[in-house]
Amino acid sequence: MAILIDDARWPAHGRLWAHLVSDASIEELHRFADANGIPRRGFDRDHYDVPEDAVDRLIAAGAQHVTGHELVRRLIASGLRVTARERRTR
Repeated sequence: MAILIDDARWPAHGRLWAHLVSDASIEELHRFADANGIPRRGFDRDHYDVPEDAVDRLIAAGAQHVTGHELVRRLIASGLRVTARERRTR
C-alpha cells in the first residue's frame, strides 16, 4: 500500500498541479490528505489535485514520488481508477 504523487505539470488557476493517489484504497487516500491539510474539495473521484508548492511537503510526509505514467499504471492496477467514460456518466 502506498500513497503516490506525480510531478506538478497540470496548469489551472494560475498554478501547476500534481495528482495524489492511493494504490490501495480511497479511505487511505482521504486519511493521508486529511492528515496533511489537503482540503476535500481537491478530491476528484480517484485522486486529489494538489498545488506544486505542496509536493515536497507531501513527499516528506510519506508520499512516494512517481512519474505520471507510473501513477496511472498503479491506479489502474489497484482497481480504483475512474475512467473518462465513467467521469462523463456520473
